Amino acid sequence: MFLSDFDFDLPEELIATRPASPRSSARLLVAKGDKINDSFVDNLPKFLKSGDRLVLNDTKVLPARLNGFRNRSTDGNKISSAKIEVTLLTAKKQRIWSALIKPLRKIKLGETIYFSKSFKAKLIDKVYGQALLQFNIDGSEFMSSLEDLGVMPLPPYIASKRKADDYDKLDYQTVFARKLGSIAAPTASLHFDKVLLDKIKDIGVEISFVTLHVGAGTFLPVKNDEIKKHKMHAEYGEISQLAVDEIKKTQKNGGRIIPVGTTALRLLETAAQSTGKLCEWRGETDIFIYPGFKFKVADGLMTNFHLPKSTLIMLVSAIMSKETIETIYKHAITHRYRFFSYGDSSLLFP
Repeated sequence: MFLSDFDFDLPEELIATRPASPRSSARLLVAKGDKINDSFVDNLPKFLKSGDRLVLNDTKVLPARLNGFRNRSTDGNKISSAKIEVTLLTAKKQRIWSALIKPLRKIKLGETIYFSKSFKAKLIDKVYGQALLQFNIDGSEFMSSLEDLGVMPLPPYIASKRKADDYDKLDYQTVFARKLGSIAAPTASLHFDKVLLDKIKDIGVEISFVTLHVGAGTFLPVKNDEIKKHKMHAEYGEISQLAVDEIKKTQKNGGRIIPVGTTALRLLETAAQSTGKLCEWRGETDIFIYPGFKFKVADGLMTNFHLPKSTLIMLVSAIMSKETIETIYKHAITHRYRFFSYGDSSLLFP
């Protein structure tokens, strides 16, 4: 299989830059094999059965993008200042984070980036295009400064159209987010509000939570023409014994396991790959799911509409078949569904 096999023409105006409001008013394409229904997320309970189980990712997005500046002395004791954009990636140890910096080449090792009078970071290393930053504060003081000064790290295809703002601090966070650590939202879950969650529970559908902290790799393009040579970036996740027990109970009783979002699906399948059965798990996953993959846990998937040539369009092609996804996406484009992080959703059953 080649990268060109997963390409399609997507009108730019179908890329959503703001979410539907209220959340559950987004459109929902429901596909059972080759059969397609057009509906709305609010109607999701109509397509589920008592005894089914949704699996949600409870990661919480950091307002991880910071705008700062560095100062540098020049001849004649003048000060040269330059704007620096920092996107935090992963906490390495106390006060130290890996980060993306723009422009990385213009800042020297040992230089300080200032975000406010009391919030700053020193560049201590550069590794494979990433920076290692040492901050002057940590703990609750660090998180408070991040909340005050940081903005949501919107995906590139939204950020190229508009800047992040205060609305995104709510819009780009799920209503059940609780474990801080992502730099991108599990976007299929953005459609859920309390009213919808209550309706789902009322019909006998149960919910389990897992955690996968989404990293910057989710936005990186596939560069190898032969997709099997692509290497996924690792992301940290964990599945508790409670979640495992809940999922196994549903399976035993004949219910379907339906991950909400590709992050939840990837985590479940990672934990089941070695033995073929789901077990308690925590660690980093770089699982790459493309056509031919044998699913061991998921019976379906709720997910948004994805980029051409992306690893996520390959994943949905694995669960539904490449030909079926081509039909679904042609239908979605013809019927003007909104794409990507703030776009509409789909419910896929092979």
